[in-house]
Amino acid sequence: MTAPMTNELGWMLDEILKVPQARHAILLSADGMLRAHSADIARDDAERLAAGLSGVQAISRSTAEFCGSPDTPWRQTLIEFAHGYVFLVAAGEGTHLAVSTTEDVDMEAVAYRMHKMVDRLGKELTSPARQDTGSPA
Repeated sequence: MTAPMTNELGWMLDEILKVPQARHAILLSADGMLRAHSADIARDDAERLAAGLSGVQAISRSTAEFCGSPDTPWRQTLIEFAHGYVFLVAAGEGTHLAVSTTEDVDMEAVAYRMHKMVDRLGKELTSPARQDTGSPA
């Protein structure tokens, strides 16, 4: 059994939301586990969205050859809805940062703040692949 998430990095995600019209922020691992969430989103919702966004990232990554080579590294995905956007960026090995906004957001300001946070946190945002922790049969 794993220990409950403490959301130690949640306060940092709240910093991104200082951009007007930004709504929520979550930090997730590549396998869909929630690492942290902003204060204004319930943990259950953040966990559900983390699982979905890991799938979005995997699908995005699978289209790399469309940009020239199947080995082209994925960096970010932008999803547009009628009333807003979801920004999803690489945040370290095995970790992704997602932010949702309204349609009136300054997209450049959100992307800039997200990338600055990734730069600032560096190794804090790295989520190494899980190792098999099961006991031998």
